[in-house]
Amino acid sequence: MTAVLIYIGCILASALCAGLLLRAYRRGRYRLLLWSGLCFVGLAANNVLLLLDKAVIHHVDLSVVRTATALAAMLVLLYGLIFDAE
Repeated sequence: MTAVLIYIGCILASALCAGLLLRAYRRGRYRLLLWSGLCFVGLAANNVLLLLDKAVIHHVDLSVVRTATALAAMLVLLYGLIFDAE
């Protein structure tokens, strides 16, 4: 039960970060905020998959999907840092 609360806390924290970053992007139009916000959206999805993998769905291994989601989120941020520099 404690692990589920921690997973939910991680989901909420990453979703809050994503929301704040995307809201700041909407106000200031700094592209790095967009890429960071999208990265945190992917990390929130990764945390949802972690919760599903560890606490809800026990008979299916979602580790490959979780890793692919985290990789995609990091690649979005890396793209923004490398190719969209101001």
